[in-house]
Amino acid sequence: MKENNSSSTPSWLSCSFKCFPMSSSSSSSPVKEKQEKYDIVEETTTPKRKPGGWRSMPYVLGNETFERLATIGLLANIMVYLLNEYHMDQVFATNVINIWSGTTNFGPLIGAYISDAHIGKFKTLAFASIASLLGMISLTLTAAIPQLRPPRCTKIQLQRDQCMGPTKGQLGILYMSLGFLSIGAAGIRPCSLPFGVDQFDSTTDEGRKGIASFFNWYYFTFTIVIMIALTLIVYIQDSLSWVWGLGIPTSLMFCSIILFFIGTRVYMYVPPGGSVFSGIGQVFAAAYKKRGLKLPSEEELPHVVYDPSVKGTTITSKLPLTHQFSFLTKAAVVLEGEVGEDGSRLDKWSICSVQQVEEVKCLLRVIPIWASGIICFTSMSQQGTFTVSQALKMDRHLGPKFQIPAGSLGVISMLTLGLWVPFYDQILVPRLRKITKHEGGITLLQRMGIGMVFSILSMVVAGFFEEKRRASAILHASPDGIAPISVLWLSPQLILMGLAEAFSIIGQIEFYYKQFPEHMKSFANSLLFCTMAGANYLSSTIVSIVHGNTVASRYRYKGEVPVEGEDTPIDIELSKAKHIDN
Repeated sequence: MKENNSSSTPSWLSCSFKCFPMSSSSSSSPVKEKQEKYDIVEETTTPKRKPGGWRSMPYVLGNETFERLATIGLLANIMVYLLNEYHMDQVFATNVINIWSGTTNFGPLIGAYISDAHIGKFKTLAFASIASLLGMISLTLTAAIPQLRPPRCTKIQLQRDQCMGPTKGQLGILYMSLGFLSIGAAGIRPCSLPFGVDQFDSTTDEGRKGIASFFNWYYFTFTIVIMIALTLIVYIQDSLSWVWGLGIPTSLMFCSIILFFIGTRVYMYVPPGGSVFSGIGQVFAAAYKKRGLKLPSEEELPHVVYDPSVKGTTITSKLPLTHQFSFLTKAAVVLEGEVGEDGSRLDKWSICSVQQVEEVKCLLRVIPIWASGIICFTSMSQQGTFTVSQALKMDRHLGPKFQIPAGSLGVISMLTLGLWVPFYDQILVPRLRKITKHEGGITLLQRMGIGMVFSILSMVVAGFFEEKRRASAILHASPDGIAPISVLWLSPQLILMGLAEAFSIIGQIEFYYKQFPEHMKSFANSLLFCTMAGANYLSSTIVSIVHGNTVASRYRYKGEVPVEGEDTPIDIELSKAKHIDN
């Protein structure tokens, strides 16, 4: 894996690099002459409407702010909702969230393909926003209509773990709500930021300054929204009612859609210019057809490959021919009858350009880093669910009357992230740069490695503390199973996880942006979501395996046979904990 050591700004928000900036051979050949004569690559339609610029920003940023506040406010406390209102055990609720989150994180790949290849960003955002609204309305109705969720649990039922669970119909409504939300995220996540960038003319200095300013405002509002969602919205859900706590985000989503459509007269609409996924498929198909072809020497290879100019296309950075993954290079070798007299390809699934081949090589080069990120993100996924469960079984009082909502503890990680990033960027990196002579202070691979170390430490600390918390709950024998330990003792593991996110997530974003050319930045961004999706699925698998083997081992130790279909939560009620330990 290579890293680009060329000069760049240290900020991870402004990264813009080529894949591997090496010079290619300039020798001429009949194939080259034909390509240079016609400069044939896929052409794009030039939009006639003038970019809206800052005139469209109140609608774009307003839509973004309301949409994110609605979505994050709805999802920040979903674990508590499933445990308290649907009476799910922890394992089942965790698996529901992990599988749904994994599906939601894979969705942007499909949304990006539909947007880029078929209907464009505006229509994708419009349909996705409506889908999100339908999902929020459905979920709000589960809180407002008693028949759509299990009946309330009495104190005696709660202590005996005899609360009625959801019926198949009630689960069906819940899954339908989450499905609509996944569809909405599939369209909104890959298109929201690029749609905002489309509103500026990147060919002018004013437009480029506008884009930079838009990024700053975009991430500023994102941070503010997270803080509001994890505090105010979660507090309303815990302290007032779930109807209000879910209804407010739903209303905000409705306002977001209205604001989005009000700005239709000033938006810049960029037509779909083709998807990167089609090019990837074409490269593999052409390479497979030519799998028996013997490549010429490295000196002769530049003369026999299809390498047209990228002028007049959506591609702004041309990648040179490399000799790594030579089996893919065969897809660009020109055979008789594959290129027309005008220099165009006769069959896109038989011959590919050097640009297409090198883009696929960029993808293959990052797969090891992508796979290793799944392991790191699994710990983040685990703490996103089980930390809430831990908090529910601890003393959450802050003063005589106020209780910290369990879903608000994520603020600790966010504060850690917010305080560490400017310190790292403005103070630590300049000092490290003097020692290492590296522009970023340390390499991106080192940065991601440090993030993995912090994620491991966070899980180790969480495991040690959970042992103490559970022992305290058993020792004090409280009827509700709550340990008399302050919930703030969860801060160390959350601080460590915040540092893991600061190193790993930001490092991965910057790494992907450096490894891909300009027009693949959106695809590079989607790889981060795919990493999260893989972590969600792996987390669900680990939870199921550990839960199944733990239950079986407990019954083997006692010489009993488990009842089929019996559910035993990881953090069981005190009565069960005492029974098992005795």
